[in-house]
Amino acid sequence: MSADSAKRSATPTLLMIGLLVVGLIMYMVILGWRGFQLIASGTAAGIGVGIGVLILPVLGAWMIYSTLAAGLWHQRLVAAAQEVGRDLDVSELPRRASGRIEREAADELFEQVRTEWEADPDDWVNTYRIARAYDYAGDRTRARQMMKTAVAQYRAVSGT
Repeated sequence: MSADSAKRSATPTLLMIGLLVVGLIMYMVILGWRGFQLIASGTAAGIGVGIGVLILPVLGAWMIYSTLAAGLWHQRLVAAAQEVGRDLDVSELPRRASGRIEREAADELFEQVRTEWEADPDDWVNTYRIARAYDYAGDRTRARQMMKTAVAQYRAVSGT
């Protein structure tokens, strides 16, 4: 895929993310305003519920920030791994009708990548690759944990 076509295919995704974030921010503003109205009612129940309602926009803002920050770091790792020629190539693996990699092929890929990672677990590229292999094998929890580790390793090496 050329850089131009990659940018064109990313544009609708970025637009959708932007629209969702704007919609969530509008919702959080409305929710916050309603929380202040409840507190202004002066009743014990109104104040209690109003404080509870005000917590929701704060949590929402934190979730938006952490999700977008993680996504941006993951994109950096993809680009950096491609730059050094060590991105995980799954283009030749057999796929189901849904587009997911066949389970047996994903398990074989995981075993290969796990061996590489065990040889050098401090290499951010190996950790990034095993995170992707976990994801392809269907273990999302470990994939997220390893991707967080890969980001930390990359940040330590790159000084960012």
